[in-house]
Amino acid sequence: QVQLVESGGGLVQPGGSLRLSCAGSGIIFSQEVVGWYRQAPGKSREFVAVIVPSGGTNYADSVRGRFTISRDNAKNTVYLQMNTLKPEDTAVYYCNSKGAYWGQGTQVTVSS
Repeated sequence: QVQLVESGGGLVQPGGSLRLSCAGSGIIFSQEVVGWYRQAPGKSREFVAVIVPSGGTNYADSVRGRFTISRDNAKNTVYLQMNTLKPEDTAVYYCNSKGAYWGQGTQVTVSS
């Protein structure tokens, strides 16, 4: 049974940083494409970042240069380091793997 569990969300002021974690069980992240998505109130879920088995990464234009996706194979965990956060980054952030498995999401709120 595949399970993805996100953590690390919270309330942060504009310009601040957060690191999200996605821990996987029943799946080996180093062998799969793992992505982060987000959904703001009243909006559709959108792509944020992805990491592939080779370690290659890609980002949405809106977060490129501010967010970094990485993977710890020993912990079977994928991270999303978010810097210089903006109010428009406020959303529920979800981890996804194989295009089929989703976590429960973690809330990120950027507000003063």
